[in-house]
Amino acid sequence: MKCPYCGHLENKVVDSRLNKEYTITRRRRKCEECQRRFTTYERLEVTMPMLIKKDGRRETWDRTKVADGLKKACEKRPVSMTQIEEFVDALERDLQDMGEREIPVKLVGARIMDGLRNIDEVAYVRFASVYRQFKDLNEFMDELKGLLGAKEDATSD
Repeated sequence: MKCPYCGHLENKVVDSRLNKEYTITRRRRKCEECQRRFTTYERLEVTMPMLIKKDGRRETWDRTKVADGLKKACEKRPVSMTQIEEFVDALERDLQDMGEREIPVKLVGARIMDGLRNIDEVAYVRFASVYRQFKDLNEFMDELKGLLGAKEDATSD
């Protein structure tokens, strides 16, 4: 592993830990040249399904693209980076468990919106407004009314 500070290739592992799901190994390393410490993360590389875009194009799964979209939706909201990472981890596991080689991007977007609705309603509305590309204010208001109706149903139970 190359030291991010001096570029030296020799280092030693000081500490290793697994995350809660035992899917990621966090390693603290110490460079043998400059003696500075840095962290690396190891994740099992698994083949993700291809995404079928709305126009029929195929695109490879991009975890970073999904996480960036979630970060943007959750900007200035009480949602931690840990919550976002755990959400993307769970989404990846769900998509892998489907066992499909190709998945419509519409299905992925729907799962993201369902999950965001439970994490933060404002982030959900932000994501939905970009993802669904509302044509006018009425479509947007219908979505908000649906969200408010679902919230009222949940509180009346």
